[in-house]
Amino acid sequence: MDSITVKEGFLGQKMIAFPKSIINVMKNNDITKKFYISDLGYYPMAHNHYRFRKKGADEYIFIYCTKGKGEIILNDAKTEITPNQLFIIPRKVKHEYKADLLDPWSIYWFHFNGTIAPELYNRYITTKYNNYRDVSFSNDKIDLFEKIFNLFNKNYLEKQIEYANILSLGLISSFVYHDFDSSAQTNQHDTLVDQVKNFLLNSLETNFTLSDIANKFNYSKSYLHTKFKTETGYSIMVFFNLKKIQKACEYLNYTDLSIKEISFKTGFDDPLYFSRLFKNFMGKSPRNYRQSKRK
Repeated sequence: MDSITVKEGFLGQKMIAFPKSIINVMKNNDITKKFYISDLGYYPMAHNHYRFRKKGADEYIFIYCTKGKGEIILNDAKTEITPNQLFIIPRKVKHEYKADLLDPWSIYWFHFNGTIAPELYNRYITTKYNNYRDVSFSNDKIDLFEKIFNLFNKNYLEKQIEYANILSLGLISSFVYHDFDSSAQTNQHDTLVDQVKNFLLNSLETNFTLSDIANKFNYSKSYLHTKFKTETGYSIMVFFNLKKIQKACEYLNYTDLSIKEISFKTGFDDPLYFSRLFKNFMGKSPRNYRQSKRK
């Protein structure tokens, strides 16, 4: 049986688990079906981080270590991972990985798939292995990961999903082909919609109405609703609930909190309503989601 060992998550961790609807968009989009991200995150000093998948994962798994160390066991062959080293685990292959007990790794990671994913993995394993496993730390690469994370975290228009996945392909290419990598600058801006998104992301434990949010920013509900949906592809409340459900995915993955406790921690007073909403977004109940990630 596959297993996971994490009791309370990792201080400073962040991750995104995409709902079934977004994954289906990426699978069927003529651009993103070639390469798309299904999960991504960052785990700093990941004490007790351990995964074992007897039948492997449905996606390829990219892991890049920036601090500490850990080990990856692929088909019973063990590889130690230290700072500035990457590893890509193929899909559907038995594997195991864990952080070092005394010096646990800090890792950036994502799961990817698509029609070109097998060829990209083959390019990785057929290059001079050590040269393409050891990649010097680069702020540009980390900045690009942060940009991708923020795009996936705050925008859901199809063209923005395309853009985030194209950037993700560029990111993994900068590792697999790192000798030929050229840096790209990222620009950030702080618009009204950005302010609303940041406010919501910092208030996932609270139950706000659209009126509450409109009053907070001193705009009419209709104006704020239209502007937000135009720029993100989602209404404010759908976006807010999606962020709550994605936070619930973190709790289900990396804590032993009950469904009821997770419901309260994400601002839902009614656990039954929370469970229905979770299933609408993720395609399965919270209980089934947790079981699917641990077997």
